[in-house]
Amino acid sequence: MKALVLSGGKGTRLRPITHTNAKQLVPIANKPILFYAIESIKEAGIKDIGVVVGDTKEEIKTALGDGSKWGVKITYIEQEAPLGLAHAVKISRDFIGDDDFVMFLGDNLIKDGIVSLVDRFRESHSASQILLARVAHPEQFGVAELKEGKVLKLVEKPENPQSDLALVGVYMFDKSIFEAVKNIKPSRRGELEITDAIQYLIDHKFTVHPHIIDGWWKDTGKLEDILEANRIILDTLSKKIEGKIDKNSKIYGKVVIEQGAEIIDSVIRGPVIIGENSKIVRSYVGPFSSVYYDVTIENSEVEHSIILQKSKIKDIKRIEDSLIGQNVEILKSKTKPIAYRIMVGDGSRVEVI
Repeated sequence: MKALVLSGGKGTRLRPITHTNAKQLVPIANKPILFYAIESIKEAGIKDIGVVVGDTKEEIKTALGDGSKWGVKITYIEQEAPLGLAHAVKISRDFIGDDDFVMFLGDNLIKDGIVSLVDRFRESHSASQILLARVAHPEQFGVAELKEGKVLKLVEKPENPQSDLALVGVYMFDKSIFEAVKNIKPSRRGELEITDAIQYLIDHKFTVHPHIIDGWWKDTGKLEDILEANRIILDTLSKKIEGKIDKNSKIYGKVVIEQGAEIIDSVIRGPVIIGENSKIVRSYVGPFSSVYYDVTIENSEVEHSIILQKSKIKDIKRIEDSLIGQNVEILKSKTKPIAYRIMVGDGSRVEVI
């Protein structure tokens, strides 16, 4: 069995972060989202992984390498444009061959992994197994309609959803999916939709097995979902102190301080992770915050936020519910006249008081 990890796409819902970063490499609890997918696949006993890449291919390749650090083999498959999930399957035929495979969207997280799901698919001998989860806003997802445990219909982002069962970004297929992707037409979005390909299987009497997952799943395409995933993962961590904490600092709860990090005259209240070589000085870092590597936070408060690498926050009263990109400086101006001085990219959102 092989795996196909989709790591193309432009990440428009996370701009401006994704103007300069692959969305799959945004860190959750100081680990790129994509790494969780690779770990889940390896845990399921799959070691031959194809990674579909697009505009951010060099960044993805630098992060993953040949896969040896996970004990897997990675083959890169270039997609010239984000033409749909079924298109990604179509161009991966040479890599997949006639093997069964798992398709995993690289910006999705399934907390409990996929071991039991892969085992269930292997035992079922079905053409496809789709994972479903109940969601509050099904119109934002591919939606499944079931009757007596069987899939009747799949619709991509329907205006009037007939159920609240969204397709989770992990699919399992046998070689019959290649017949399906060859015979479907582009949707009104100009993409080959995976929902149409699976619908082809259903209409042509192939067995498509639905499985409703119980544990949590996150499509981390939006800020609120990234922060929620970060909160959930941080809460699973165990306390680990590898950096330096001075005698005037206080550490409460599940806190990870990575090598080279320094905590000086500060309060850290977990769950929190402070990355390598970061420095927290006379500050408060509160629950559900992730501080990546080489970050400086000085005379400031941060809570329920993600701060990316090499950023600096100084003399800021409080930051919360935020995702701060890499190499960002947030400083309090000491000059007059007092004013907000802001430089932000396209798609940014700034709230001021």
